[in-house]
Amino acid sequence: MGPVCPGGSPELIAAGLIIGLSNGALIALIALGYTLVYGIIELINFSHGDLFMLGTFMAITVLAALGVSQDTTTTPWLPLLVALLVAMAFCGALNVLAERIAYRRLRNAPRLAPLISAIGVSFIYVNLGLLWKGPSPVRFPDLLPQFELVSMITGVESIIRFTARDFFVIFTAVPLMLGLAWVIGSTKMGKAMRAVAQDREMALQMGIDVDRVISFTFLLGGVLAGGAALMHGLYNGNAVFVLGFTAGLKAFTAAVLGGIGNVTGAALGGLLIGLIAAMTVTCYGGEWENVGVFAILVLILVFRPTGLLGEDTPER
Repeated sequence: MGPVCPGGSPELIAAGLIIGLSNGALIALIALGYTLVYGIIELINFSHGDLFMLGTFMAITVLAALGVSQDTTTTPWLPLLVALLVAMAFCGALNVLAERIAYRRLRNAPRLAPLISAIGVSFIYVNLGLLWKGPSPVRFPDLLPQFELVSMITGVESIIRFTARDFFVIFTAVPLMLGLAWVIGSTKMGKAMRAVAQDREMALQMGIDVDRVISFTFLLGGVLAGGAALMHGLYNGNAVFVLGFTAGLKAFTAAVLGGIGNVTGAALGGLLIGLIAAMTVTCYGGEWENVGVFAILVLILVFRPTGLLGEDTPER
């Protein structure tokens, strides 16, 4: 690859792309929570990354309560499904509670007030995580089957390897994204969400329960974060109470990259951020990962503030 990727063999680059795609799917799920809330009430919910962190702790707690441990030798699909559903319900309920207590009363306040409130909620979540699991990383049991799918390209054997972890993340994240698209595009509540996002006052006059729609939006964002939480733990093998900071920043960057407020843009931005981060690590080392990601954020904000799929909209 020469100057493009110093020292990177085709097999190494292919592995980086697969890792980037898997991590990008996780980032996309978290980014969708940012973009949903911003699209409805124009709030950048900075507590969302730490909500995701609490979801990882809930997932590992449920697995432990169901008897799953490091010594488990077979894949316990039923406990995994239960942990996934509980993490999604927990994050969704916690997000709705935060909206009801911390954000609703500030909905018509100057924009700085709900932003500061979101930062305060973030600190609460971080300290809850610290009290819950302590300062040390929590290890997830290795539960997924051990297999690789090897592909041959241009006669180079095993240039692309999909592991069970990659399949699990991709084939869980994609249905969640498609489910979100269906809810927004094909249900009565989805139509109400689009109406509130377009003009909240007019939607209220048309008889739409705006408070209910906004709560439902927070619920959706939390559910997606909870789904990403279990997948992250199984894919990366651990979680820690400061996990939400980095994950939240990457997800926010993905939302801005795709066009914050645009659901398709958030999904695309998450995949791109995952690929950019993975290829930066592959080609230049782990110390350059955040440099590559946030350099993209700066460039997007300078040259295309609306993001790749965002549109210029008048102030409301």
